[in-house]
Amino acid sequence: MTTVATIEQLEAIYGAPAEPSLVKETDHVTPEYARYIEASPFAVLATAGPDRLDCSPRGDKPGFVRIADPRTLMLPDRHGNNRIDSLRNIVADPRVALLFLIPGSGVTLRVNGTAQISVAPHLLDSFSMEGKPPRSVLVIAVRSVYFQCARALIRSDLWNPQHHADPKTLPSAGQILSAITNARIGGEAYDKAWPQRAKETLW
Repeated sequence: MTTVATIEQLEAIYGAPAEPSLVKETDHVTPEYARYIEASPFAVLATAGPDRLDCSPRGDKPGFVRIADPRTLMLPDRHGNNRIDSLRNIVADPRVALLFLIPGSGVTLRVNGTAQISVAPHLLDSFSMEGKPPRSVLVIAVRSVYFQCARALIRSDLWNPQHHADPKTLPSAGQILSAITNARIGGEAYDKAWPQRAKETLW
């Protein structure tokens, strides 16, 4: 049998976790963990719904996720493609997870909790950028917070510019859309228009 099917089998393979990996987890945002959230310009939001999983990149100026108090985070939902996969999931299942990354730092921060979607006008206005409020704000009740060691980022050498891919070696969004739709959508015109469209709809 080569497939792990029980927790007992899994624990037999990996053994017990070291004490630091257990004591690092807290049920609130400590002052030390707050410094990571305040410095982060990028996070990945994970959600689960009845018929889909979603893992969505979220980025803004450093500190874009607001620490309302040690047990509450607020994440603005900026302009996007209106698929609202994450938000659909949260309506059905409020559980969320966040992974914060800070360029140049090997340590990442993980937050688990539950979220509500707020459209309170005063809250939306408080997150306005260039006069444009977000469509909604996720109000996240923190359940656990802990740092992730740097092994994954060390192995990937993620922040080393010498190992960054040349975007020209990868299919563009326009090329992907064109291939999927038999040239009905996308193509060179899509790619050419994208920089200006992104600039006009950033917030």
